[in-house]
Amino acid sequence: MTAIVRETRETKVRVSVARGTGAANVTTGEPFLDHMLVTLARYSQLDLDVQAEGDLKHHLIEDVAITLGEALLPLTKTPIVRFACTQVAMDDALVAATLDAGGRSFYAGRVPSTLYAHFFRSLCENARITLHIECKRGSDRHHIIEAAFKALGFALREALAPSLQIESTKGAVRVQAGGGC
Repeated sequence: MTAIVRETRETKVRVSVARGTGAANVTTGEPFLDHMLVTLARYSQLDLDVQAEGDLKHHLIEDVAITLGEALLPLTKTPIVRFACTQVAMDDALVAATLDAGGRSFYAGRVPSTLYAHFFRSLCENARITLHIECKRGSDRHHIIEAAFKALGFALREALAPSLQIESTKGAVRVQAGGGC
């Protein structure tokens, strides 16, 4: 289990993540964010504990995403499947999530909320994952965003699954801090 605490003048966030069954204990003060994080835990089968408070909705959502990304990062360090792509239909919405948990951060996608687009971007930057979210159809904002979280959850479940080999033509990448050439 990885636990991360992030405190600023604007927010206080504590996140714990572990491979598990999808159990979630989430309290942020933002009901829709709570709902999306519980959804993410369930579909990723990651046990998630998030306790957060903040001054503004934007700061809270961003800092939860940053902290969650930092907590997910250690799960990408052991040999994992690494790549995943999934689609989720939810009523009128059809959303695909394609990701690479190989250490490069990038986010591309459009969801009908700047706050949740920022959530996905901040998560990717801090977890060092590449994520493409495609909203193929839909008109209900709630359904599109929820389908995106479900698709991300399924993709994380697959990508973070243990593998017997390192899924890279480069092999293991070793990075050493300090020291010279």
